[in-house]
Amino acid sequence: MRFVAHLDADCYYVSADRVRYPDLIGKPVGVVGNQGACVIAKSYELKAQGVKTGEPVWDVLKKCPETIFVKRDFRWYEVLSRRMLAMVRERSEAAEFYSIDEFFFSTDADKQIARGIQNDILNNIGLPVTIGVARSRTLAKLFSDTAKPLGIRVVTDPDEEREHLAKLPVGEVSGIGHRRAAKLLLHGIRTCLDYANAERRLIRGLLTKTGEDLWWELRGQPVTPIRPDRPTHKFLSRGGSIGGASADPNVIRAWLVRNSERLVEELEHYDLKAGTLSLSLSDQYGGGDSINAPLPGHTNRYGPIIAALLRSFERCWQPGTVITHMHLVAGDLKRPGFVQRTLFDPPDDETEPLAVVKRDVNERHGRFAVRGGTTLFIPEMYRDRSHGYEICDVRGKFCF
Repeated sequence: MRFVAHLDADCYYVSADRVRYPDLIGKPVGVVGNQGACVIAKSYELKAQGVKTGEPVWDVLKKCPETIFVKRDFRWYEVLSRRMLAMVRERSEAAEFYSIDEFFFSTDADKQIARGIQNDILNNIGLPVTIGVARSRTLAKLFSDTAKPLGIRVVTDPDEEREHLAKLPVGEVSGIGHRRAAKLLLHGIRTCLDYANAERRLIRGLLTKTGEDLWWELRGQPVTPIRPDRPTHKFLSRGGSIGGASADPNVIRAWLVRNSERLVEELEHYDLKAGTLSLSLSDQYGGGDSINAPLPGHTNRYGPIIAALLRSFERCWQPGTVITHMHLVAGDLKRPGFVQRTLFDPPDDETEPLAVVKRDVNERHGRFAVRGGTTLFIPEMYRDRSHGYEICDVRGKFCF
């Protein structure tokens, strides 16, 4: 019988930085974001001082003056993530990229197999990981979460499962947040075992089908299979703040080009073509406008995408309006082999050879080594190399 394993890297961002900078090992380390104002990840040494994720650095220094701050580097984190996934796939016939530092895979109920994967990753990459093995993915994640750091927990016997579940608050289950836990508490459901022992129809009524699926999984009956291939996206989007507030059309267009280049990157990365596009602009008062950007057909080429967005921008933006945020959304996504061709397909984009050269140069010399000239109006976004990668550019993470 095959079981489900959940592998989770311990303090991943900090551990990844320690691979490059071994002097950080054993020291209180906080990883900060672009502006360096808040801690987005922390070492166990820093956690022991009461530091929480999201705390401002000045509050962190009050709790732990010896803290060493490191600026995040999501490109490096993804490099190590791919190496971890490759090692897992060498040992398992089915492995799922669940997030940048978490994987599910099929395995035997053999602690030595898990130990071998753990040691391979630690010795060859330098990352500490924890592994849980169980009859379902919910149980596997629950057991790995409670075995950190650098632990291995194999629980496949139903009686042993119940012993563990009886000790764990129901809020420990991935997918049960504070609100759901509070709702369950009104019905006397405090522990994971209480949840598994509850009436199925009660759980379904309280937490809908999602809660019922968790109920089955906590009882050791897998509902969600391991998915080696990521489900096709329904949408891809890029955008956010434009770095302040501006009514300068050159600055706003520069952000439109920047976000368009990032959106095309994502379409190419996942080998998808967009059938629809929309552009949203938000003003300084919280209002704004959204407009569709018609495409000539399904495409992931920069030329027709930026042309459609620029036309829509001219219709959407009123001169003099101060803009603070922008979002681009690509929908009706299809893989190339599933795009229906017609007698009136647009001609090949004459700029496509240039796009190939641009992509090749950027892969060799940096993500924005070659970029649209319109972006010259926002040079501050390209001076700091850390702006080349943002949280949403960590690929492979998806939410339910």
